[in-house]
Amino acid sequence: MIPFLDLKEVNSQYSDELKEACSRVIDSGWYILGDELSAFEQEFADYCGVNSCIGVANGLDALTLILRAYKELGVLDDGDEIIVPANTYIASILAISENNLKPVLVEPNIDSFNLDAFNISNAITERTKAILAVHLYGQITHMDEICTLARKHNLKVIEDAAQAHGAMYNGQKSGSLGDAAGFSFYPGKNLGALGDGGAITTNDLELAKVVRAIRNYGSLERYQHDYKGVNSRLDEIQAAMLRVKLKFLDRELHARKEVAKLYLEGINNENVVLPKTFADSEHVWHLFVVRSKYRDQLRDYLNENGIQSLIHYPIPPHKQSAYMELNVKSFVISESIHSEVLSLPMSSTLSKSNVENVIDILNEFKPLL
Repeated sequence: MIPFLDLKEVNSQYSDELKEACSRVIDSGWYILGDELSAFEQEFADYCGVNSCIGVANGLDALTLILRAYKELGVLDDGDEIIVPANTYIASILAISENNLKPVLVEPNIDSFNLDAFNISNAITERTKAILAVHLYGQITHMDEICTLARKHNLKVIEDAAQAHGAMYNGQKSGSLGDAAGFSFYPGKNLGALGDGGAITTNDLELAKVVRAIRNYGSLERYQHDYKGVNSRLDEIQAAMLRVKLKFLDRELHARKEVAKLYLEGINNENVVLPKTFADSEHVWHLFVVRSKYRDQLRDYLNENGIQSLIHYPIPPHKQSAYMELNVKSFVISESIHSEVLSLPMSSTLSKSNVENVIDILNEFKPLL
């Protein structure tokens, strides 16, 4: 079986350095909010091209705390509207509703899977206060258009960069293109920890200060609590793991791009729609997602031929039981995407022979009509 993603193989490349980093933390005797986290925050901020990075417990918390901090700063208020793509992972929407804000779902562009500026424009009302731009699957959305709209309507732009570590747009990295960005370091991400983790990047020093307090029980100074905060801190072990893997991130991304190049050049089946890339952005291929009207048949066919594939994501957020108030809504493009997408094996360690095997088998796929 060709696995979708072999994390053991990915991390084994850096096994010695990861173990050394872990031992360094154990021997330090300091496990929360220590030197490893401070060093990683600076290194990741430098990598993204921003002045501030705040490590938090996970990617969902990263988005949630950005919005929470904006509420504390008086930028957002209960009931304000946040525009978000209808085909995103549910975490993007959970962060909005957790803050008693209103998610306004809009259709994406069918070719990029990302936000469409025309649809955003039509969704803006007097209660709209921010756009949550999700860089789905590793390709940055068209941020020039979004930021132009945001300036026109005095809106904040927040990047959901959970799948876009190192992705570029017109020469700038994800995490530096909006007012703030949320990252996930879930183990399967391009920059993955060995457990949960997340971070916020921003050039807004006031926002960064408030987030640092909220993540730590609302406190910047011990036993002095300025906000009703939470406990959401990237721990020292995971920060140390991430410091190791950040050094090799660009190498990891290069390997993924080589896999994607082989797929794009080799897959030739009229029943499979390949992902599209755009000249202004540099895709980092967190996922290689194809579309097919015969998606379920294709998935079964690949599995029968020893190829593991996954569906990201089978049920759109507005059809989830968690958001019953949205169940009556219809988003034709999003629903089509969710019914057709299939993610092929993608990893920095995926061998050329395995990629070619996937291509050969996929090209032989013939649906039962």
